Amino acid sequence: MTTKGWTRQQLLIAFGLYCQMPFGKMHSRNPEIVKYAELINRTPSALAMKLTNIASLDPAIISTGRKGLSGASSADKKMWEEMQKNWETFALESDSAMIKITKSEDRNDTSEPDEKDEDDHTGFDKEIKTKVRIGQSFFRRSVLSAYNYKCCITGLSLPKLLVASHIIPWRSDPSNRLNPRNGLSLSVLHDKAFDLGIITINNDMTIRVSNVRDSKSDQFYQSAIKSYDKKPIASPEKFAPLQEFLAYHRDNIFQG
Repeated sequence: MTTKGWTRQQLLIAFGLYCQMPFGKMHSRNPEIVKYAELINRTPSALAMKLTNIASLDPAIISTGRKGLSGASSADKKMWEEMQKNWETFALESDSAMIKITKSEDRNDTSEPDEKDEDDHTGFDKEIKTKVRIGQSFFRRSVLSAYNYKCCITGLSLPKLLVASHIIPWRSDPSNRLNPRNGLSLSVLHDKAFDLGIITINNDMTIRVSNVRDSKSDQFYQSAIKSYDKKPIASPEKFAPLQEFLAYHRDNIFQG
């Protein structure tokens, strides 16, 4: 195994894994880490250590007292800043690196549902459609892994019933379409309620339910939606939602 400095391609793969892997699985025994470590000519321990070094740069990790390791290199910090500035470019470049190293044409997990297509791509060429698909897949895995593949409102943990829900809608802010901090892991029901402005999230990460569509005679609505009013969402392990994104949702989408 090489002991030289990490190449850009190796860092792209490491950062891609960090974004799309639950924090609790970033250890050298994880089969996915073992697989990619071999492919990039690193030991599983070295790759796992790199992921925990990256974690030391994540405010969501630091804020909980989990500082990861303290060995983040200047190259790590540079790529972290690069990733934050342009999520779309990073997602495409990282995914391309993973495809190249695995010689795979499609890394999508077919057990997961396709994300809702929020824009009409009719007439778009194949390259643009491919970029959209890669971006949506990256966003889904990054957001859901941050919440350990559970709905942050209900705790539902069936991946086929989970959606990586945009806080600011896809069409409204192109620069943050793939930013995991613009996402919440929600059940399909609560994703729809969030999109319609029936629910929103307060600054203190508690749920606010609109009174506009309240139906006291609807027992299902009362138990599945209204009962979560003022309750806190589960905190993500990484990529905590930005307050400015939540404020946008409250001001522009929520039916308060």
